[in-house]
Formats: sequence, structure tokens, C-alpha cells
Amino acid sequence: MGQHDSDTLKDGLKIDEVEHTGADYSRNVNAKIRNPLLGIEKEQLKANTAAFCAQYGFVDKEDVFFRGALAAQNPTDYEDIPELTADDKHYLRREVTHRWHLPKDLYYSIALCSLGSAIQGWDNTGANGANLSFPQEFGIEHNTWLVGVINSGPTLFGLLSAWAADPINNYLGRRGTIFLTGLFCVFPVLAQAFTQNWWGLMICRLFMGLGMGVKISTIPVFSAEVAPASIRGGLVTSFQLWVAFGIFVGFCSNLVFYRIGRLAWRFQLAAAFAPAIPVLIFVWMCPESPRWLMKKGRYQEAFKAFCRIRNTEMQAARDMYYAHCQVLEERDAFAGVSLGRRAWELIAVPRLRRATLASGWIVISQQFSGINIMSFYSSTIFSEAGYSTKDCLLASMGFGLIMFIFAFPAVYTMDTYGRRNLLLLTFPNMAWCLLAAGLCFLMPTGSSARVPLIATFIYLFTALYGPGIGPMPSIYFSEAFPTSHREIGAALTICVNNSVGSALSLTFPSLLAKLGPTGAFGFYAGLNIVAFIVIFFIVPETKQHTLEELDYIFGVPTRRHVAYQVRVWLPWWIKRYLFFQKNAKLEPLYHLEGTSGPHA
Repeated sequence: MGQHDSDTLKDGLKIDEVEHTGADYSRNVNAKIRNPLLGIEKEQLKANTAAFCAQYGFVDKEDVFFRGALAAQNPTDYEDIPELTADDKHYLRREVTHRWHLPKDLYYSIALCSLGSAIQGWDNTGANGANLSFPQEFGIEHNTWLVGVINSGPTLFGLLSAWAADPINNYLGRRGTIFLTGLFCVFPVLAQAFTQNWWGLMICRLFMGLGMGVKISTIPVFSAEVAPASIRGGLVTSFQLWVAFGIFVGFCSNLVFYRIGRLAWRFQLAAAFAPAIPVLIFVWMCPESPRWLMKKGRYQEAFKAFCRIRNTEMQAARDMYYAHCQVLEERDAFAGVSLGRRAWELIAVPRLRRATLASGWIVISQQFSGINIMSFYSSTIFSEAGYSTKDCLLASMGFGLIMFIFAFPAVYTMDTYGRRNLLLLTFPNMAWCLLAAGLCFLMPTGSSARVPLIATFIYLFTALYGPGIGPMPSIYFSEAFPTSHREIGAALTICVNNSVGSALSLTFPSLLAKLGPTGAFGFYAGLNIVAFIVIFFIVPETKQHTLEELDYIFGVPTRRHVAYQVRVWLPWWIKRYLFFQKNAKLEPLYHLEGTSGPHA
């Protein structure tokens, strides 16, 4: 079966079109996205699925897998397939008409595991409020670099621990990894409340980073691997949704403990342990990632997991068999076994390099947006604007509330409007909001409009961040890499994220002191424009394609992608939106052959 499917794929992709043989996705010059089952005769497909079932112990499920293979082979033309039952066709139709009607086990898994991401947001805001008091208690209020190091402690150690995501996931699976990292989100977080000096606090925050570095690369990967392609973006968005929820609750917590006085920072920092408790207790009730189980050769368990997160056995068999066929191709294309070899292939193999470059730039762009600076230092910023301590916390809570509310639109737009389009829409608008907020600091201190205008532009910036770059990194790096390199790719992306985030968190207090609020905000406005330009050229669209089909997306050479944006997309956009030519036609970059994904 595997050999025949592989041969079919090789024959279907003409050498002069894609300039490669075998399953080498790195030279997909003609931008074709091909279904690996396309072109296989029905009798041969039945023989292939029978061989698959015999090999992996599904003899009693031969008919189910055959029907699933037919549905995978004909994702849009299933109505005329006589072998499919009436129930099969009914549920295939509902995948289009009722995309969000999925088993409760799927939503339970997404919700519970994403709850772990609330810890990250809550900790950021706990530090935000604590910045108003702990530097004074430890006598380091004038040492802006040291305050920056303490605040960025979790991302500094997260930079080191992110590399452990690959071996830990390999041995413990997604659930085991989430449980292990949850322990680091309870005990070091609570220990912060009992520290007696600045270096004790920093040690606690460094230990927090050990868990967070692995956690934030595992949870999105787990979500992406269990979600169906049509709403994968919306489901993985739950990671950012819960981060935003944690930020909002953290600001509320800051206000609750504010009246304690000079010891408030201890409670503000330690309260972030709360979301980790239900995760530690209930994570074992989630199904394990079926793609991880397939990677480990545990196909029986993988099928049971697929059945828990799909509406019917046929749909579970379809997704499993389709993924299996693509995994066979990936094994030929990406042969790395050791951790070092797989890490090297992220740079050496063009398909992987393009995924690494796009994912890495998206996480850099999130840091360039300035949102983490707002999360850590919004109270400090509002203090610069002339707010009292209480008003600083209230204004920061408004920032958290807006971030949480505007994370919801991304759930629905991520898989319709698209990842790339949302980024291109929001970055220029975030830039002018930051610039406007910075210029408002130049208004006279006594002006009654000064403080409200600063807050308004910061809130507008946050509202644009929510459905744009906010959820994008966790979605993109969790889907961009093939199964063979998903953990190490996510780990590298998180390392890039933590490196840039740590650098910006470390430097912002000094930047604010040297340039003032106007200069600092103008600096980040410029970074937003840089992020927009690079995204325009190098980041491909990934919406509504299966994880396996994305091998072809990232197989398109970067120069082909850049040339399309400059020669085709940009002229079309100018005609359509500047000259209002409604009849302007956009020639798609990707051409689908036997898949259900969208043209782009």
C-alpha cells in the first residue's frame, strides 16, 4: 500500500513542474497541493486499505477504512460514491454546514489544556502590578536593568528549556508533558510570595521558565494535532484566548490585593498558580494526540483517540489513513532521527527552512508589536502619564479586558479571513495607534485630554492585537512543521520568541528612561511596520489545509512566493481597493489537486 501511494505521488508531480523526485517537497515550483490518494483506482485503494488494516490490526474495520479512504480521496465529490452510507454523507455534509459540531471530548481537550496558558498571561500581569512595589522593598527601584532581568526571568529560562520540548514530548507524549510542566507552574509560582530578597525572587521566576518554555510549545501543538483542518485556526486560537483571560484575571487580582499595601506584590505574583491545579488533575482525561501515537507506531490507540475527537468512525478512519499516507512520504523526505540531525534539518532542508523562517518571523513580529511591554509595564506607562497607583491598576485592567474581548473574533476569522490577511490588516493599524499614543505624551501635563487620549490609543492598539498577531504564533508554529519535526520546530520557534521577548523586556525600562514614552512608543511603531513588510513577502497562508497538505505549501520556493506577492497580489490589490475595479481578478498562487482546502 505505502509503495503504491508513494509511486502515485511521484508520478502525479511532473519533474519539470516541481523539479524533484520522490516526496521532496522543497521544490514545489508550480505550487500544486496534491492529495496523495489522487489517481488510485478504487480496487487498488481497497487493496491498499486492506493491507493497512492487516498490518496494524484493523481487520474488523476494513470496510470503515475503505470508506474513509474514499472520502479522503474525494473530499468534495463524495455524494456520488455508492460505497459511502447515508450516515457517512450526512456527516460529511455537516463538516461544511456545521463545522463546529464536534464531540465534547475534543472541546474538553482544547479547553482544559489551553487553561494552562492562562498561567502565562496571569504571571505577566502579576509582575505588572508588582513592579509598583517590589523594587522599592528590595531597594532596586533605580536599577532598571535588574528589574528587567527579574521580570523576564521566565522567558530567559524558557529560552533554555524550550529545547527540552522535543525529548520530553517524545518520551511522555503531549499529556505527560503538559502535566510535568504544570508542576513548574505551581510550586515556583507560590514560592515567590515567600522570597526575602531580589535574587530569591529571580530564582523562583527562573524555575517558572523551566516549565513555561516547554508548555507554550506543547499546548498549541497538541491542539493543532487533534483539531480538524476546517476550524484548526479557531481551536488553536483558544491558547491566546486563555492567555488573554489570564491577563485580565491577573489585573483583577492586582486590584484585589492592592489594598494590602507594601506586601501586595507577594500575593499578586503568587496568585498565578491557580489555573495550573485543574490542568494537573484532569489532563489525563483528555485523549492523547493521535498523530503522536501514530508517530510512535501505536495505531490501535491512535484510532481510539481519533474516534473520541471525530463524529463518526468513518471520519476517524479517513483522517487517520490520510495522515498515514502522508507520514510515509515524510519519512522518505525528512530522514533525521537524532535531535541534532532534526535541528540541523530545520535549516538545511528547504521545506523545513521555509517553515522555520515564517514561524520564527511571526513570533518576532509579536514581540515587535510591543504587546509584552504593555503586559509587563502598562502600570508603569500609565504612571508616566500621570495616573495614581490605583488608577494605574484600573487602567491596566481595562487593557486586559479589551485584550480578552477582542481575542474572540479570531476564533471565527482565523479560518475564514485567513492568517496572513489578518496580519497584513492589523500591523499598520497597530503602528499608527502606538505612534498616536506616544505623541499624546507631548501634550501639556495639565491638559484634561492628555490621559484619556493616551489610554484610548493604547486600548485601540490592544483591540487590533487581539484578532491579529495575538493568537497567530501559537497557531502558525503548531501547524507549519511536519510530524517528524513538529516538536523541535516548535521548540526552536519558542526559543526565538523568548530570546527577542527577553531582550525587549530587559531593555524597555532603560529605553523608557532614555527616550521617554514618546520615543519608546515611536520605536515600537517602527518595529510594527518592519514586521508588516517582512510578513508580506515571506509568510504563506495556511488556513483550512490539513497538517499533511502544508508540506506542499511550504514546498513553494521563497522567491516564487515573493514574486507572486509583487507581480500578482499587489497589482490586484491596488486595482481592487485603490481604483475600485470590482472586476479585478486575482490569480491564486496555490493550485489544488484532489484536496478540499481553499485556493490562495
